[in-house]
Amino acid sequence: MAFIHTVLEAPAYGWQDSDGNLSKPSPTEILKAFASRMNVIKDRRNWLPLMSWLMVLALTPFFLLFIFKYFSLKLLLITFLYSMVIMGTHGTIWYHRYCTHRAFKFRNNFWRFVTQNLTLKIIPEEIYVISHHVHHALSDQPGDPYNATGGFLYCFLADANHQPINRNMNKSDYNRCVSLMKHTGVTANTYEQYQKWGTVANPFYTIAGVLLSWGFWFTVFYLLGGIALACALLGAAGFWAVGVRTFNYEGHGKGKDMRREGVDHNRNDMSVNQLWPGIVAGEWHNNHHLFPKSARSGFKPYQIDMAWYYIKAMHFFGAVTCYNDSKKRFYQQYYKPVPVVVDKICPKTGLLITEI
Repeated sequence: MAFIHTVLEAPAYGWQDSDGNLSKPSPTEILKAFASRMNVIKDRRNWLPLMSWLMVLALTPFFLLFIFKYFSLKLLLITFLYSMVIMGTHGTIWYHRYCTHRAFKFRNNFWRFVTQNLTLKIIPEEIYVISHHVHHALSDQPGDPYNATGGFLYCFLADANHQPINRNMNKSDYNRCVSLMKHTGVTANTYEQYQKWGTVANPFYTIAGVLLSWGFWFTVFYLLGGIALACALLGAAGFWAVGVRTFNYEGHGKGKDMRREGVDHNRNDMSVNQLWPGIVAGEWHNNHHLFPKSARSGFKPYQIDMAWYYIKAMHFFGAVTCYNDSKKRFYQQYYKPVPVVVDKICPKTGLLITEI
């Protein structure tokens, strides 16, 4: 089978049934698979999905402290801006447009490091990047790791059940995975280490990176506003970490065809442009599926794209050397097609007629 069909570890219930249709597990089957993927005692190669969810769990006390001890309308506004706008936009810039699609290029590793660490580290790059390549290749088909037709829980727990890489690849396929991650700066395991840990990401460097990120940002938040602000913003990060796991279910119409004429121009999958994710995070999802390698997906005048504004500003200051911008192609092909000029001969007069 093609690499794209085998690069992810198939869940216990499989990607498709005997007829080739999407295998739709029951909630019980999904939860059993999730529990199995959290079990590092049974298989230490489960460490990455477990760490991903332990981070959410570790941020929960901060969220509860904010709600029940430090709550104020001012802090509520700050947490809203941090979780929805700052973390949402950062997710689009870093994980989506750079790590996965390489829609732009940094001048050097310094600016890559700065962009990577603009917010609290929540999502391991490996879980997002490799599976997202599969998502685009198999959108809304069996094998899509967050196929919305599988239901809400199918998508919500996808980072543990469907997104980890295949832990039994040969060396050639593993090296292809490494090549998909190389530009992100993630320290990769050797093939021998991969056989032990089941991941591209090295456990030591990954965990150390998270601890340093959290320590740095907790200190910054504390110095800016004391323990109240630190709890509020770490809690906001946890809130975002839960909310982002719902996006692909919503962004692909909850498993139904919710595309609108004149709004969602891509007809190859069920992705839709949603106003809220678009405004707060620049995630105009149907546009993105039309031109996945574009550093901009807010093409129409009302489609605010703060991720694009950041990339464009970084380019202005020289931190980004080049980028892909598909706005012109979008207007030409979908929104305001360029008139096609056709020359014909009038059968009565024999004169040349130009039709638009």
